[in-house]
Amino acid sequence: MPTQAVPRADRFRWHRKHPLAFDAALAAAVFVAILCGSVAEPHGPHGPRFGDRPLLATTVVLAALACTALILRRRLPRTVLAATGSLTIVELVVESSDPRAPVAAASVIALFTVASRTDRPTTWRVGALTVVVLTAAAMLFGEHPWYAQENLAIFAWTGMAAAAGDAVRSRRAYVDAIRERAERAERTREEEARRRVAEERLRIARELHDVVAHHIALVNVQAGVASHVLDNRPDQAKEALAHVREASRSALEELRATVGLLRQSDDPKAPTEPAPGLGVLDQLVDGFIRAGLPVDLEIQGPPGTDIPHPPGPLPASVDLTAYRVVQEALTNVRKHAGEGARATVRILRSEEALTVTVLDDGAGRAGVPRQRGDRPAREAPEPRESGGGHGLIGMRERVFALRGTVVTGPRAAGGFQVRVTLPLQAARTPETMTPGTT
Repeated sequence: MPTQAVPRADRFRWHRKHPLAFDAALAAAVFVAILCGSVAEPHGPHGPRFGDRPLLATTVVLAALACTALILRRRLPRTVLAATGSLTIVELVVESSDPRAPVAAASVIALFTVASRTDRPTTWRVGALTVVVLTAAAMLFGEHPWYAQENLAIFAWTGMAAAAGDAVRSRRAYVDAIRERAERAERTREEEARRRVAEERLRIARELHDVVAHHIALVNVQAGVASHVLDNRPDQAKEALAHVREASRSALEELRATVGLLRQSDDPKAPTEPAPGLGVLDQLVDGFIRAGLPVDLEIQGPPGTDIPHPPGPLPASVDLTAYRVVQEALTNVRKHAGEGARATVRILRSEEALTVTVLDDGAGRAGVPRQRGDRPAREAPEPRESGGGHGLIGMRERVFALRGTVVTGPRAAGGFQVRVTLPLQAARTPETMTPGTT
């Protein structure tokens, strides 16, 4: 049965998955290198020669002990460094008549491990101590004179081991920091995406509620009128059905525009009509008047002026929110105020804010509670409105998004009121300003 090839990346990560086995193999390789170095003559006429120097039992024992200690270099790095350094000094002292210092190779590996697994101050302190002690021992008990290349080699190798270990530790810390930043950025992107999705769903839900609640309420009222007068006054029934047809057509058009927001930006079928605003408020009021709800519309400019419309258009967000507030408030009046109720819509615009007030004098239908509440929009909305609707909740959310306030509740003289204040300065940002806005 053919064996499955090991991926290249897995082969390079083998030493991370099996650290003890890797250290044992490294210890064996260092042990063989020490034995080979102990029997080699480095100053031969044609380079190093093997077999000219005998292999001493002391060298074998000391090398075996030092290399065995290397197996535990990851778990006890400082202890292993102290053990290998001590064995190196012992080897230099015992073989002072024929010094070779091959056990120093194990000390170099141990010092590299300490430098790669500790912080920089510890690396420099331990590294400097190891370099000084081993170099001094080699100069005192090693080759003569003291500046022989074998003695300087111990100084060079131990110094390079400390520097290389510190470089490996720095690179590992750098890679870990990059990985942590990438993971944190990924988590942030996911949280931001979830937040944007939730906000978009809430916005679309508000738009659908405003469109459906308004038009379906009108359709329901006109359908009831048509059913009531169908037998006795067919002409009035036809007029009511015509209003039903007009309201349903308007509902379909607004639904098509709202659902079009979900289309791709390059979709040629996406609607291009502007969102409704106070500019078409007369049409909205006329629809309620035709449905049987008398509505008085009052539009005022800044105090002390006679102009009803100050110069400059409203910010798009304020314009749409004001329109939706009037639409929702009149829909609630038509649904809950009862027969004979009359509504008043007041629009007051100043340089700082736009105030929308919708009043009615209805007493409410029998058995049908009015929606009520009286709190600023910046406060958390009630979890459930009276009557089980979501109109006032959506109204508060819209006004809250523009840092405005909304007050709703029964009037002292009877009826119900909705008063919304929308700041204009906060809405005039680069994203919401319309050309020509002052």
